[in-house]
Amino acid sequence: MNYPEWIWQNGEVKKWADATTHVMSHALHYGSSVFEGIRAYDTPKGPAIFRLTDHNKRLHDSAKIYDFEIPYSIEELNAACKEMVKRNGLKDAYLRPVAYRGLGGFGLSADTPIDVAVATWEMGAYLGPDVLENGIDACVSSWQRFAPNTIPAGAKAGGNYLSGQLIAREARRLGFGEGIALASTGLLSEGAGENLFLVFTGALHTTPVSAALLNGLTRNTIMTLARDMGIEVVERDMPREYLYLCDELFMCGTAAEITPIRSVDGRKIGKGVAGELTRKLQQAYFDLVKGKTEDKYGWLELV
Repeated sequence: MNYPEWIWQNGEVKKWADATTHVMSHALHYGSSVFEGIRAYDTPKGPAIFRLTDHNKRLHDSAKIYDFEIPYSIEELNAACKEMVKRNGLKDAYLRPVAYRGLGGFGLSADTPIDVAVATWEMGAYLGPDVLENGIDACVSSWQRFAPNTIPAGAKAGGNYLSGQLIAREARRLGFGEGIALASTGLLSEGAGENLFLVFTGALHTTPVSAALLNGLTRNTIMTLARDMGIEVVERDMPREYLYLCDELFMCGTAAEITPIRSVDGRKIGKGVAGELTRKLQQAYFDLVKGKTEDKYGWLELV
């Protein structure tokens, strides 16, 4: 990987190699971090960050769930994100704001300093080259998501992604592009780090936030665009076998964007290629984030 030159840490712009933390930091041992994944796109007006304020608001919300306060406002984090895109000379970029318990105590409930950083780098399609066009083969993982009232799935916390690592690494080991998780109920949840959408007879179906999933901003964007286009959107619990019976299937997330799924557990979905509705939503999404269509919700923030 080619690392960028600059990173923002605790209010200062530093060389990438100088943005260090102590090996005894609380977050390293206990997973006490929250983070965001954000994309900037090159638009006709210049680089613009998609839903920047919404992402940094969720960062603060995640910290609130885990009982710590980020010492920088949403506006300060927004400014840091924009500065890092500029300083690193990026047009299309992935951004990673992260806040975590640093060095200052060794107990689980220790009140430590809160460290904050913002990194930016170039990143193409998350699940591999050509997947946005050709789709991926997915599998249902043997690992389930956590049960309600155990770990809050609504927080984008570092520790939550231990679950995602198990799911993703199992899928790769078995030769699949990504894994799909069931909730503790045995019903569908989400991918290793992506939300799911199934298409039945022209309607878009997605699992509810009660299914141990993160309420993704890309998920919300797709639901909003679909309704604007007159497409019915249904949030509901669904059993595993609906993956095999749907007409179309795709994953979504900031990193994954809109990635078609052509098969699950070796069973072909529809015709085994991205379906008509998936393509339609892909087009609407990329036209929006790249500034080709009206941004009526004010989601693009110019750098």
